[in-house]
Formats: sequence, C-alpha cells, structure tokens
Amino acid sequence: MTNQKKAYLFAILSVLCWSTVATAFKLALQHCDFLQLLFLSSLVSCIVLFVILLFQRKLYLLKTLKPDSLMLSLLLGFLNPFLYYTILFKAYSILPAQEAMTLNYTWPVMLVLMAIPLLKQKLTLKSSIAVLLSFAGIFIISSKGHPMSFSFSNASGDALAVGSSVIWALFWLFNVKDRKDGVIKLFLNFLSGSIFSAILMFIFSDFSKFSIISLPPIIYIGIFEMSVTFVFWLMALKYTVSTDKVSQLIFLSPFLSLVFIHFIVGESIAISTFIGLIFITLGIIIQQTSFLFLKKN
Repeated sequence: MTNQKKAYLFAILSVLCWSTVATAFKLALQHCDFLQLLFLSSLVSCIVLFVILLFQRKLYLLKTLKPDSLMLSLLLGFLNPFLYYTILFKAYSILPAQEAMTLNYTWPVMLVLMAIPLLKQKLTLKSSIAVLLSFAGIFIISSKGHPMSFSFSNASGDALAVGSSVIWALFWLFNVKDRKDGVIKLFLNFLSGSIFSAILMFIFSDFSKFSIISLPPIIYIGIFEMSVTFVFWLMALKYTVSTDKVSQLIFLSPFLSLVFIHFIVGESIAISTFIGLIFITLGIIIQQTSFLFLKKN
C-alpha cells in the first residue's frame, strides 16, 4: 500500500468516527449530566492515549519536557478539552443533536476571525464572503428557517454551540505553536483537562442523574472522539503528500452525522438544518485557502 493510500485510509477512518460522535453525545446525555460526561470521557481518553504512547514507545519523551512546556500543556488543556467540551456538552444537553453539531462546525470560520486580532491578519474579500455565508447558515439553523425574524428557538443553546467553535479556534491557534510530539500533546492536554473537569464535576454535578447505562457511549466518546481518531488524523497527515488531498474528506463528516442522528437518535432532520449546513460548508470551502498563512508560520 502506498503512503497516499494509507493517508486516505486513516482520513476515512477519522471521518467515519467523528461522524458518529454527535449521536454518542446525545445518547450519553440521556443518562448523565454534561459534567459527568466531560470528566469520564476525558479520563477514558487519557488512559487510551497513555496506552498508545506505551505501544509507540514514546513515554520517555515525558521525562524530557521542561516546566514551561508542561505549563503550556496545562493551559492548552484548560482550553481543550476542559472549556471546549464543557460548553459543547452543555449545548448538546439543551439542543437537538443536529443543531448543536452544525453550529459547532463553524469553527474554521471562527479561526479566520480569531486570526485577525491574534495574528494581525487582514480580512480578505474571500474570507469576508466565507464569514457571511457561514453566519447566514447559523441564522437559518437557529431561527428554524426564518432568519429574518431574528427569533431563535433556543438562543442560549445556540450561543453555547457557536461559542464552543470560538474556543476550538483559539485552541487551534495556540496549539500550532506547541512543538511537542502530537500524541504527547494530546495526552498532556487531556490529563490537564481531566483534572479541571474532576474539580468542576465534584462541585457542581448532580450524581442522582448518573446511570451506568451512560458508560458505553461515554467510553465510545473517550476513544473515538477524544483520542484514537485524533491519532488516525495525525497518521493521515503524516502519510499524505499534500494536506489538501485528505482535508477535503472532512466535509463529509457533518452530513454523515445527520444520517446517524436521524437513524440512531431518532431526530427528524429539519430542512433548515440541512440548508444551513450547506451555507456553513460553502463558507468553509471558500475560505479554506486562508489557512495557508497558518502553515507558513
């Protein structure tokens, strides 16, 4: 098998896994609160990533890290998984899965907007069109197909879902400056996030809502949303001759997610969700070349 075929294989596996997690979020939240989901899935992710490091014989790299590098991982872990998933899981707990998933998918556009103040980038005409298209999609989804009414069915939930995409964009911008091994970064981030989420859970969580029925989807999320799939994606990027060849496959993920949400969660997919997602996806495709400046830095 050629390296490029390996890249496509790992990329397709990543897309398939990420396409199922919105469904898993909703199934888990039927039997636990969002703070319990956050801590337990982060803990599962830590364990899985530790095992991966063990098999890859990279554990020795942990001993070579300096205090400032560990502090960076602590801060990045606060952003993601802790803050990102706290906001995202809360959004999923109060919104239909289809709505939370599509609004969270706006993070590439938020990345361009965050790069303006943080990286002193200018908003080009192409990026401006992309932003307008994506925000039109947000309004279509949030207003249930009546964007001009400015009446939202769940404004707080929609704000959380979009807000999670802002947190992810911030994390992405800071994370690219972290030069540690990819799996080492993931492990330390989730270890940090697990500590923060444990504190939050034991202070604010309602344990009467927890049921052991939630454990299978929680374990699934810890494996296929937070750990193994990221490693799959790192492998795809490692083997591909060009990032563009595999990154295009990501656009399949939200549409496949709607299929799983419909048939497993049982949600009827609103036409406004589908149309809004098309607007958001078009916006992301148009501004995709705006990521080139990030690759040069």
